[in-house]
Amino acid sequence: MKLIVNLPAFNEAEKIAQTIQKIPRKIEGIDEIFVQVIDDGSKDGTAKIAKEAGADYVFSHQVNRGIGITFRTAVEKSLENEADIMVNIDADGQFDPNDIAKIIKPILNGEADMVSADRFGDHKAQNMPAAKYYLNRIAAWIIGKFMNFNIKDLTCGFRAYNRETLLRLNLPGQFTYTQEVIIDALGKNLKVMWIPVIVTYFAERKSRVVKSIYKYVNNSARIILKAVRDVRPMKFFGIPALILITISVGTFIYFASLYFQDFKITPYRNYLLLAITFLLIGLQFLVFALMADMIKSNRKLTESQMYLMKKEKYQKKN
Repeated sequence: MKLIVNLPAFNEAEKIAQTIQKIPRKIEGIDEIFVQVIDDGSKDGTAKIAKEAGADYVFSHQVNRGIGITFRTAVEKSLENEADIMVNIDADGQFDPNDIAKIIKPILNGEADMVSADRFGDHKAQNMPAAKYYLNRIAAWIIGKFMNFNIKDLTCGFRAYNRETLLRLNLPGQFTYTQEVIIDALGKNLKVMWIPVIVTYFAERKSRVVKSIYKYVNNSARIILKAVRDVRPMKFFGIPALILITISVGTFIYFASLYFQDFKITPYRNYLLLAITFLLIGLQFLVFALMADMIKSNRKLTESQMYLMKKEKYQKKN
């Protein structure tokens, strides 16, 4: 059983050595533990410091490509290096590497395919910005309702993935990946769990992802909408269609009740036009739902082929 602990890093020279040195090299149920660093175009010598600190694998992007692409690189390199489990943990030391054993335990026990740290469980995240806290909680609640699943933490990057999950994930985003992974994994009926951990946010620390609240919300909303559209197309388009058609029927019934009082259309024609408008838009959404569901079926076939290709490509030698 081979575990690769992955650290995505962008200009983390100050903290990465300490984080690497704290990563446990012996965990019950694991035969081999390796540290992998994906340097996303750092200019401060992060890659060199990571090697000197004991990282087993260090891969560098020539330019900063974003955390979404960095995660995809991490998955590819972990599969190439025959990982049975990959743990992704931040390089800045805000998570305790000793929690890795706790995070991977459900995977080792066969209880989960993917395990995410939960920053809102037993302990309140220390120094977490209020805006980040509430945005995460609101988004987790909305997506959880849509996916019919209790999502405890939507955006935490401290997660463990078994090999099957790494092979099945398909993530096109560049800005981030955390929301997409949860939605994609649940859409593929993979077993997802959350484990409470302690996390500390450094007061002087600037987020590598959240440059501004507006940009973060805008980009995250687009990513979530696209992911939900692809995973639950009938809900995404079908619910608005049902609402609009229901409003249309209700408006028409109200029009009819007025019309049959004196059999005149002209005084109430606006209600009739409104009912027709809602009906037409609702039917459009219904057509979109059916088309999107067909696209989803084709997407599932494509992803099945991609899964088989990746399984062959990253076949373990032993």
